[in-house]
Amino acid sequence: MDVRTAVEEAILSQLLTISPLSGGQIGQVYRVELADGTPLVVKFDDGMKPQLDIEGAMLRYLAEQTELPVPGVLHSAPQLLIMEWLPGQSHFSPQAEMDAAEHLAALHSVTAPEFGFPFMTLIGAFTQPNEPTASWLDFFREQRIFHLMHEGVRLGRLPQTFVPRLEKLCGQWHKWLAEPERASLIHGDVWTTNVLAENGRITAFLDPALYFGIDEMELAYIALFNSFGAPFFRRYEEIRPLPPGFYEERRHLYSLYPLLSHVCHFGGSYVGMVDSVLCRFGY
Repeated sequence: MDVRTAVEEAILSQLLTISPLSGGQIGQVYRVELADGTPLVVKFDDGMKPQLDIEGAMLRYLAEQTELPVPGVLHSAPQLLIMEWLPGQSHFSPQAEMDAAEHLAALHSVTAPEFGFPFMTLIGAFTQPNEPTASWLDFFREQRIFHLMHEGVRLGRLPQTFVPRLEKLCGQWHKWLAEPERASLIHGDVWTTNVLAENGRITAFLDPALYFGIDEMELAYIALFNSFGAPFFRRYEEIRPLPPGFYEERRHLYSLYPLLSHVCHFGGSYVGMVDSVLCRFGY
């Protein structure tokens, strides 16, 4: 079944136009226009194991449980996701960065008694196991670092020699990391093109990789990939001050997870970035 037919059958309406959009690590992305002029965004995955329903479930969770601006979901199935079209570009003024900080600080104030999530989620094309865990350090080690470490080795993108180095670091990271008082809900994938802004305001956060973790994971990701700059961090810390040591030490440890994700997706230079973090801490 082609994209046009799949969409028209799902929403029982004819399409006026359909045009491809850039972005998306899973399947194809399109902007479609209904006969009445309503624009929508469509993701279509005709691969072997489509999982677009998981993205739909994450977006619906955010819409129902938080105030984070996300596109409404009109249809969600493994092969087809149909969403509201929201305006905006992935270019951020200082005002927009501060608005993003306020939104994410509010998201991080949503808490849970354990680390994990009610269902398995995704980061890009890879699964995120979310078995509820009382200890953040155990969850981060087993369900984040080790999970993608083994996936990277299986794919041939992470050399086997990294396994004992990562295992040793994870066995000693209580020297730098402490158990947080509570688990905070995080978006998990605040890549520049996963955020839209218009007129100094954030209009949408896209492509979530949800779980209840720690706010510093989100901030480490943003710092690593320069999703936002100084205006974002200043405003965030006005709302949720960070304990000392985040910028000097902890953000580098927390960057290992997004780096391993990028190793699994792309390989290449990201392996060297993982190596640099390990060397920084003596491993």
